[in-house]
Amino acid sequence: MNRKRFIQSLALLPTFGAMYKLYDLYKTGQELPDTDLMPALFLGHGSPMNAIEENEFVQGFRKIGQEILKPIAILCVSAHWETNGTQVTAMSSPKTIHDFGGFPQALYEVQYPAPGSPELAQELSQKLIATQKDMSWGLDHGCWSVVKHLYPQADVPVIQLSLDIRKSASEHYKFAKDLSFLRRKGVLIIGSGNLVHNLGMVAWNKLNEDYAFDWAQQASDWMKESISNHNHQSLADYKSQDKAIQLAIPTPEHYLPLLYTLALQEKNENATFYNDKAVGGSLTMTSVKIS
Repeated sequence: MNRKRFIQSLALLPTFGAMYKLYDLYKTGQELPDTDLMPALFLGHGSPMNAIEENEFVQGFRKIGQEILKPIAILCVSAHWETNGTQVTAMSSPKTIHDFGGFPQALYEVQYPAPGSPELAQELSQKLIATQKDMSWGLDHGCWSVVKHLYPQADVPVIQLSLDIRKSASEHYKFAKDLSFLRRKGVLIIGSGNLVHNLGMVAWNKLNEDYAFDWAQQASDWMKESISNHNHQSLADYKSQDKAIQLAIPTPEHYLPLLYTLALQEKNENATFYNDKAVGGSLTMTSVKIS
């Protein structure tokens, strides 16, 4: 089915969520119908405050949302959900998780009431090796704080896929390729983290300016060049790279979601960069669209 006609047909149906669920689509044809290829995104989510502030990064997230067709569902791989084994959220109404501390009360009052998709979670648990359904997590800030700017009406079902702490970076990359079929089912896959993420070296007096330490700039340049050149193997093998890369990735959780996005890239697709700036010397907000 042509994606444009498919999206137009969806517009004639009630809004996704309580009134209309993906289950109704599954009933009509076992699986979601084929569509044109959806983009794949990596979003540099940065501070949770980006959920409620009006800044250039928020504007960048909105720009991305405006450039792509509205998906029928979102699968998000967030830096903030690590588990033993792979899990996928399977509840119909995922809670908004405020997994942070020390921020203004207004941030804790934010709710992002997007529906989940038990049906899509069920399909993934059947198709992905050793993937279990989860009924307790929800949407953490790595997911909702950015997705809310792409789809502020919270009318697109969202599920999360966890990061298995037992997998190496190369294993994550290989595993992510098994998600490729979703891009032709109208599902938007989002990796959420940060390319350069070293909180232990933040220059707190430079949070409000575009400033990067030399090593952070070097790491960012190498990552972007590797992404542009489709050099995924080097990116997955980041632990063998020089000191700048090790400083940029002291722990893997904010970097691994990038590999999920890149693993979905097809040969004729290119990367577009957004929000390509540094914060506090040791963090970058760079986001990537694969299309």
